[in-house]
Amino acid sequence: MVEFVIGRNIGAKGDKVIAAAKPENIVKLLNDNETGLATAVKKQKPEDKIKEYDLGEYKVFIAVIKHDTATEWQKFGGAMWQKIKNCRTVKIALPKIDARKVYDFALGVELASYRFDKYFAKKKESFYPKLEKIAFTNTGLKDMSGYKDVAAVANAVRYARDLINEPANAMTPEILAADIKRLEYLGLEVEILEETKMKELGFNLALAVAQGSVNRPRIAIIKWRGNPKDDKFAVGLVGKGVTFDSGGISIKPAANMGDMKQDMAGAAAMTAVMKSLALQKAPKNVVAVVGLVENMPSGSAYRPGDVFTSMSGQTVEVLNTDAEGRLVLADCLTYIQKTFKPKCVADMATLTGAIVVALGHTYAGIFANNDKLADKITAAGKESGERVWRLPMDAEYDKQMDSAIADMRNIGNGRAAGSATAACFLHRFIEKGTPWVHIDIAGMDLSEGTNVLYPKGASGFGVRLLNTFINSLK
Repeated sequence: MVEFVIGRNIGAKGDKVIAAAKPENIVKLLNDNETGLATAVKKQKPEDKIKEYDLGEYKVFIAVIKHDTATEWQKFGGAMWQKIKNCRTVKIALPKIDARKVYDFALGVELASYRFDKYFAKKKESFYPKLEKIAFTNTGLKDMSGYKDVAAVANAVRYARDLINEPANAMTPEILAADIKRLEYLGLEVEILEETKMKELGFNLALAVAQGSVNRPRIAIIKWRGNPKDDKFAVGLVGKGVTFDSGGISIKPAANMGDMKQDMAGAAAMTAVMKSLALQKAPKNVVAVVGLVENMPSGSAYRPGDVFTSMSGQTVEVLNTDAEGRLVLADCLTYIQKTFKPKCVADMATLTGAIVVALGHTYAGIFANNDKLADKITAAGKESGERVWRLPMDAEYDKQMDSAIADMRNIGNGRAAGSATAACFLHRFIEKGTPWVHIDIAGMDLSEGTNVLYPKGASGFGVRLLNTFINSLK
């Protein structure tokens, strides 16, 4: 991990100096008109990539920030990481900007520098960047104490990525539950429900999904009580934790099935959000329920055509065993509302391929029964850089979920509007008057490395989004 400190002014011999700000500020700061830097910088445009200027004793890297937003500063930090990762100590000049921009730059470094290399028998030298310390100079800040809350988010994102990147044989429901239980050292309250207790409480849909696997299911309940003056939970979080999704009897194609180890990204993100709140000592009461199962084909697996009674009492006809995530979420949504009665509920899941068709890898899709809640989640997406786009849940979509032999079916009519029909299914498990938002992160959970803040592999998407949303609540 890189240490961030406030350092001396720039220019000391032997220091690596990085300057980043408006061109005119950089020229004035360096006082190096004789070098020709002034002329070069003035010609630099925002669309240019980071440019390097060799001043002899030290080098200067300059990028012109086009949009003065948190995301741009984070991306700048991430891009700079690639330039400076093999220097031991680096000085970065960010002249007289507000503290948050310094913190965003540092966050970008932390997000971009992540690497999951646990399973390489022999690690290359490139796996070990030399950078140990970044000293920010000329910022006007006295120290980096204000960065601790941002550092907590970076820590949580990296934690989510670690969980998601693990292979399925090393991240079964039992193993993931044990890892979540370990978070009690932060002051979180964690309860793990095993199969017997799940049956007693009526997690029948989640148990149905788990029928075909030798790896038995778990439910993890995580509580953060940061506001002792309030006995209510401000937010309830629900995450889909399918640690491997073969599709069950409705088995998936072999191509890219290995990616289905990441079908627990919703649960990982929700768990990491809870970790971030604990690290921040956030003055909010939040509860999370994550359903941990494995969806496998076998002689004991649930079948297309089976009917199950959910915890809510509603019956569900299963027509496709690969539409399993919504079944797990349904029981968890019922449980969190009945048991904890949070003021609002948000669920997160890699739920549908249809959302990838609709939004690609740029936005997560959201569906909500409350405009104010949807607006707050959208605003948090813009602020955090984890953008979302709201989609409709009209009655025409909901009608597709009606079954001829049960209260509902688990898929709609064909492939059209698959994300909307899935959201309508979940909506049937939301109690009247409970503000609720469903966040479909399929397409956002896995990065190909094209975004500087998301190295190839698990992105940890959703942690920054929901941490920003929760901390914005009054």
